[in-house]
Amino acid sequence: MPLGVADLRPVLAEYPATPVVAAVGSHSAIDITDGAATEGLATLVLAEAGREATYARYFRTVRDPRGDRVRGCVDEVWTFPRFAELASPPAQERLRRHGAIVVPNRALSSYVPLDVLENEFRVPLFGSRAMLRIEERTERENYYTLLERAGIPTPKRIAGPEAIDRLAIVKLPHARRRLERGFFTVARPEEYRAKSEQLIARGTILPSDLAVARIEEYVLGPVFNFNFFFSPLAPKDDGLELLGVDERRESDLDGLVRLPADQQLALPEAARIPEYTVVGHGTLTVRESILDEVFRLAERFVAASRERYPPGIIGPFCLQTCLDKNGRPVVFDVAARIGGGTNVHLGVGHPYGNALWRRPMSSGRRVAVELRRAAAEGRLAEVLT
Repeated sequence: MPLGVADLRPVLAEYPATPVVAAVGSHSAIDITDGAATEGLATLVLAEAGREATYARYFRTVRDPRGDRVRGCVDEVWTFPRFAELASPPAQERLRRHGAIVVPNRALSSYVPLDVLENEFRVPLFGSRAMLRIEERTERENYYTLLERAGIPTPKRIAGPEAIDRLAIVKLPHARRRLERGFFTVARPEEYRAKSEQLIARGTILPSDLAVARIEEYVLGPVFNFNFFFSPLAPKDDGLELLGVDERRESDLDGLVRLPADQQLALPEAARIPEYTVVGHGTLTVRESILDEVFRLAERFVAASRERYPPGIIGPFCLQTCLDKNGRPVVFDVAARIGGGTNVHLGVGHPYGNALWRRPMSSGRRVAVELRRAAAEGRLAEVLT
């Protein structure tokens, strides 16, 4: 079993009344630290050497003579030769002495081995440590199995390359940038063979990843990433909150689809196979008639997570969906922690979070609000694992 809060009680007993909010310097760290700074909490970014300037220089905290923040949101930056070394025993001891609570983002669970995070990283995490593994599609139990358990619609799985009889997407990691996607779309078995050979040849994907890739029906429709928050501190009926919605900007897919069809066909053959590397996000709202179903799916996800991974989802999570031609949400991906697109509403909040909280409320700020409440009420053990 992954480390639980019981394993960390001796650690928490030594923590200050107001903990320090820490995040890995990538993905959504600015949202996390901005939200914490807004709520008056100290912030720490854990960066890889050579990648720290964004946090240590451009978003560093500047205070006036009274000690009030007047600029920036990052109080401290610790650098490591490699991200994975932030989980070394000396680094863990330093984090505990500092009173740090780490808010997991995808960078943490990608750069630090999951076995280490689950069993050896004795630093409190905000959220569900046990659920970080479900994002790995190659695991026997992953977010697809949890979605199926919850009765949530997902794209139809295709058994293998020879069974491809419709537009499909092949899901596997990028060969070199493991945090990114090596996805490609196909409609026929022969197209699968041709594209996979080209992508292997240019170093985008690896044969070993292709062998275990998931192939599923491509849902034609716009992408809506629903950024939720679940609070175990709130009354049961008030625990689930929708904070914001975002969409991805993917390179070089977005540039390709902006070209007229005749110009796409005039490109060299290799350039017609786009990459799906996420380089940014945009903010969205959704028709309110669709929200009822979105909330129903999120409630099912929360209930299924409690049953399978007690105590279940804690804090931010993201259901990544396509809306089909009937406006029905189909969930194709899940983030069991803060999503990658939450930076779109840092600082100014988002229409849904703002409407609920009556003040600007981003995902990062919502995490800080929960931590402050838990600390004030002596309930940190309910939001940490």
